[in-house]
Amino acid sequence: MHYAGKHVSFLTQHGKEALLGSLFTERLGCELIRAVGYDTDQLGTFTRDVNRRGTQLAAARFKAQKAIELSGSSIGLGSEGAFGADPVGGIMPWNTEVLVWIDTSLNIEIVGVAQGPGGGLQRLIADEAALIDFAADADFPTHALVLRPDGPNAHPIRKGLVDWPVLIETFNAMVAESTTGSVFVEVDLRAHVNPTRQQMILRAAENLIQKVASNCPECGIPGFWFKEVVAGLPCGLCRQPTRIPIAKIKLCDACDFRDKEREASEKTADPMRCDHCNP
Repeated sequence: MHYAGKHVSFLTQHGKEALLGSLFTERLGCELIRAVGYDTDQLGTFTRDVNRRGTQLAAARFKAQKAIELSGSSIGLGSEGAFGADPVGGIMPWNTEVLVWIDTSLNIEIVGVAQGPGGGLQRLIADEAALIDFAADADFPTHALVLRPDGPNAHPIRKGLVDWPVLIETFNAMVAESTTGSVFVEVDLRAHVNPTRQQMILRAAENLIQKVASNCPECGIPGFWFKEVVAGLPCGLCRQPTRIPIAKIKLCDACDFRDKEREASEKTADPMRCDHCNP
């Protein structure tokens, strides 16, 4: 294994090194070492008290670069999560996780991604009965909750609530100090208190590890993976090329070696998916 015995610096403050450490050791032979000396909450928080500047990928890349800077290691790992509406219906909470691996000795960057339903529930609540209903929907106390008075951007914020008596006490205190008599309750999306998100991070790590473990057959550099798609499967009726892929291409960023792999098992496409037959 290319990275056997290597130390990988991981900038995180929400327990991700414990979540991913054994996986990276088992699959790549390397050891994740937590980088310290930088508060990643400066880059943005899920409770919106600090907004993220730039893209999700840029934030994960910055963390990997910062990990290298802080530790002196040649390999850095950065992680960034994001939540929004699902890309199909726009209704379901959707979680996307990105992991960036940077190896300065080889001058390579490899990105792992996973996405799916995220369970980021939010609700404005005025009484304990509604709070209990929300907690059940949110799988509390397995998943921590966040409370704040009045609305999604109000202060103060209480994060990481995982105990029933503390939750009720905090809720009643916030009702008393709110201007509307309501409390905004949401699931805490930080990794160390959110098992659903932890599973998505693990999926992103699996995706990353597959890519890191794939070496270029020409130069041996890690990260030889599918990066391009070739469309053009012919329509079964008119024989015109469609947008359905016929192949995907593995590409080495170091030496530009390319390897094409057939994607479609069928020889022709359904005319219903043809822009000429079914515009």
